[in-house]
Amino acid sequence: MTQTELTKAYGLVHLPAKVVLAVTEKPGGGYNLITMEWFMRTSIQPPMFAISVGHNRYSYECLQEHRFFNLVFPSVEMKPLCAMAGSSSGRDIDKFEKGGVEFIPGKLHKLPIPKEAVAVFECEVVTQVRSGDHTIFVGEVRHSWANKEKEPLVYT
Repeated sequence: MTQTELTKAYGLVHLPAKVVLAVTEKPGGGYNLITMEWFMRTSIQPPMFAISVGHNRYSYECLQEHRFFNLVFPSVEMKPLCAMAGSSSGRDIDKFEKGGVEFIPGKLHKLPIPKEAVAVFECEVVTQVRSGDHTIFVGEVRHSWANKEKEPLVYT
């Protein structure tokens, strides 16, 4: 064991990685997608997930105004959507339109449920914690969706 830089040490344990998409409502209406790796389950009862969003991200603005998000576990078919959603801003484009996302309206605040997803958790933000240049948004799961025919996307 030798001391090293954080990026070198993290590079050894970073992959394989799961990514998720978070759906948020835009301040002026419409919906946004963000690709993220920093998420976790935080409670069994009540069921909760946390997502970490950078302060300079458009989704941060969205979550400050609308306190709901859908946590989307993408299928392998959604890999191009994850790449696009992670490399462009919802300030500039409609990611749902550009990505050709087919969805149904969710039950909680009508946020989209992508049809190609493996699982989707509709969450209401119950608390948030500032963590350096990010904020951790903790959402209580209000509704869950599953698609057993889809294979989860994992980056290796």
